[in-house]
Amino acid sequence: MEESSNVVEAKDGTISVASAFAGHQEAVQNRDHKFLTRAVEEAYKGVECGHGGPFGAVVVCNDEVLVSCHNMVLNNTDPTAHAEVTAIREACKKLNRIELSDCEIYASCEPCPMCFGAIHLSRLKRLVYGAKAEAAIAIGFDDFIADALRGTGVYQKANLEIKQADGNGAIIAEQVFEKTKTKFTLY
Repeated sequence: MEESSNVVEAKDGTISVASAFAGHQEAVQNRDHKFLTRAVEEAYKGVECGHGGPFGAVVVCNDEVLVSCHNMVLNNTDPTAHAEVTAIREACKKLNRIELSDCEIYASCEPCPMCFGAIHLSRLKRLVYGAKAEAAIAIGFDDFIADALRGTGVYQKANLEIKQADGNGAIIAEQVFEKTKTKFTLY
């Protein structure tokens, strides 16, 4: 299908391009809505099952749902079993690979820093999320990790000291990268 464009110059001299294929944006919105709705359904399902908090995620590949998951923190007794991490783990298993560069993820809520890190590391090509993080924070889900990363947090809840090892400990830990680098050809 050939797409034509109309160049429009405004009175202030700015130029904009209007696509003749106006239905494209609407089609993308409908597709996003369909998969995001599935992620929200997973969020409800996880709460109803008692598996964890109200979060859902769907990994899509070639316009098909590859996996549909919800938060499994309580069920798995695993604080890292957020919906997005669970979905990424399941998608990687299903595809038998560690990168998902031809896939997209739909999350019912804006990902926390851990989930965003997992999304980045798995090389997903697109993230679409529904609710802002503030909606989760408003009902008691904590955002101190994001605040800590931004350097704005008060770390009372974490009660965590963070320190790099001194001397030899740091040196031998750094050497593992130099000594094993030839064994890894990632991405």
